Amino acid sequence: MKRPNAALVLQDGEVFEGYAVGFLPEEGVTTGEFVFNTALSGYQEVLTDPSYAGQVVAFTYPHIGNYGITPLDDESVQPWAKGVIMRELADLPSNWRSAGPLEGFLVQHRIPAMAGIDTRRLTKHLRSAGALPGAFGHGSIDTLREAAKLARGTDQMDFVSLVTTREVYERGAQGPHIVAVDYGIKATMVRQLADRFRVTVVPAHISADEILSFKPDGLFLSNGPGDPAALAPQVQTIADLVERVPIFGICLGHQLLATALGGKTYKLPFGHHGSNHPVQDLATGRIEITAQNHNYAVDAAGLRAAHVSHVNLNDGVVEGIAAPSLRAFSVQYHPEAGPGPHDARYLFDRFDRLLETGALEAN
Repeated sequence: MKRPNAALVLQDGEVFEGYAVGFLPEEGVTTGEFVFNTALSGYQEVLTDPSYAGQVVAFTYPHIGNYGITPLDDESVQPWAKGVIMRELADLPSNWRSAGPLEGFLVQHRIPAMAGIDTRRLTKHLRSAGALPGAFGHGSIDTLREAAKLARGTDQMDFVSLVTTREVYERGAQGPHIVAVDYGIKATMVRQLADRFRVTVVPAHISADEILSFKPDGLFLSNGPGDPAALAPQVQTIADLVERVPIFGICLGHQLLATALGGKTYKLPFGHHGSNHPVQDLATGRIEITAQNHNYAVDAAGLRAAHVSHVNLNDGVVEGIAAPSLRAFSVQYHPEAGPGPHDARYLFDRFDRLLETGALEAN
């Protein structure tokens, strides 16, 4: 099958060649912030994770699509990544769960992609230069260069308003009642909560008084996309609820809780995107291999009534905070996995014990 030639142009002028696959936009150009993901599997979960809104995902694993796709692996109602970059697209998937090929999924959801690219060179460049805006597609190189110059990253961008639920909905039937604020919540995260709690999922723009009107036993702050510094209203809502209800946050929820407690956030050079990041729980000494997906991180210098609870053993990034006196804690990584290891799923049980005893304990 003859594929159209394509190119990728980063905002710093670096050019990569390959061919277009997936959905082919008429204008031949797709822009976004380019990041790389090091997971060996889970491409469907990655593409449907709302935390990737505004970003083009380059997979470091060379063969993508080799086990097809299945609706069972969707983390949201649609893919949120703006595009996909890969070394090789498998044309003939082989897996008993497969409901079809990845390319058909990309075409169905209008997601442009590019294959045949030297993803090793691209990854090394992004590690050196940092996550960069850019453009890719089968349009002319001059068109792509101009689009790359105008492309925007995620700085100061509120993508939460794009991905959050528009309606309140409930999951789970027993256990303590929690309100889960959807900043871009993953389906696996909802399932982990619903296995333990009666869950009311609410939109990200909800007020503190509206949350309290549900009479929750606890508050869960979900993952989500974009720059936490662009979400001042959400931070204020959390600040209004601290001490009034126990809180557990993950990823963006962790960053927003830390900001509400006096911390700040900053952008990492190329972020953490993958399923093999070692993290240490400082209270127990336990080391976990974790799934991660974040471009921003917490600076804990200004935290009030909270301390760092987890750190990344690769680069020392704050991976968790705990505020026992406030009955609140959060982690930067993804204990629900999907995809990734399940080492950290005990954190959902830690939240359960917090609601039961009123005390935040180490495992």
